[in-house]
Amino acid sequence: MLEEKLKGYRIILASGSPRRQQFLRELGLDFEVLLKRVDEVYPSALQGSEIARYLSKLKASPFQGKLETNDIVITSDTVVWHNDKSLAKAADTEKAIQMLKTLSGDWHEVITAVTFTTSKTQHTVHHSTKVKFKALSEAEIHYYVHTYKPFDKAGAYGIQEWIGLIGIEEIQGSYTNVVGLPTHLVYKTLNEMID
Repeated sequence: MLEEKLKGYRIILASGSPRRQQFLRELGLDFEVLLKRVDEVYPSALQGSEIARYLSKLKASPFQGKLETNDIVITSDTVVWHNDKSLAKAADTEKAIQMLKTLSGDWHEVITAVTFTTSKTQHTVHHSTKVKFKALSEAEIHYYVHTYKPFDKAGAYGIQEWIGLIGIEEIQGSYTNVVGLPTHLVYKTLNEMID
């Protein structure tokens, strides 16, 4: 099992996301959370998965050159991609409402990239999930934004929250990816790294 293989390794999750932390716990991994701030700015020419991969690697950059042999740092970034545009975290109520109006009644893509950094190597993987919202009413959007304040989430929504329960009609791909971590890929990649 993976947790047995990882004995002797120090897993560092560089994410403040309680959802990502919960997923790693559910995978049975022992890890510590260590955050290092980076400015999440990317070249404007990047699109979709390129943005997620770039930012995931960028978040690992403060750790490079400072890791011990048995350290594995996990960094991640999630992008909501709609109409050839990235919907980042909403800065305020107005922007969150606007984002959800844009997503209402349409498909969008949720792309999460995960980077695994050691003292010698760096490996990045990503997964893309297609998500379809029903046509959301003004009242539903306002209720969700005012009650759940989804300002820390790409695309201004959490699929695991009320809006996901009432608004998501269809999903193609990994559910955990939409929450913020493609757990099947994390499990597979860690297994391959230490085989």
